[in-house]
Amino acid sequence: MTIKHALSTGLLLTAAALTAACQAQSTDESAPAGAETSRPEMTVYHDPNCGCCGKWVDHMRANGFDVETIATRDMNSIKLDLGVPRNLPSCHTAVVGDYVIEGHVPAEDVKRLLSDKPDAAGLSVPGMPLGSPGMEMGERRMAYDVIQFGEDGDTTVFNHYEAIDGQ
Repeated sequence: MTIKHALSTGLLLTAAALTAACQAQSTDESAPAGAETSRPEMTVYHDPNCGCCGKWVDHMRANGFDVETIATRDMNSIKLDLGVPRNLPSCHTAVVGDYVIEGHVPAEDVKRLLSDKPDAAGLSVPGMPLGSPGMEMGERRMAYDVIQFGEDGDTTVFNHYEAIDGQ
């Protein structure tokens, strides 16, 4: 084998190895080079008999989240362990990244939380407001706030949704 032939063979093998490595790392061939292709992972704790929790999980999945669900009848302990303030409860509790998500928080607000990375413990939509994700009722929606809460219990309004009559 000549040196020229050996170099050509080596270059071809290196190119093939690099191509294989790049293909193995890529999960979405349509994404531009260097684009983030992973879906945020979320764990949702919910009562097994709650239908709106499943609808909220569907909303999160449809908006790009990889969701694992854990059915439990002991939601109070979950909320207490995760630091959900007593004045901000809803029906389900989720963990995504370093944050707790309580209730029917819209996916766009969770995405903004993950992008902005504020010094916060999480977000909550207290109660179960009509028209929030998972609580849809046609085009109608109650006005509601998405509340950002800290580990110290401090709260601020993260986002506000106006009422929509839908008639």
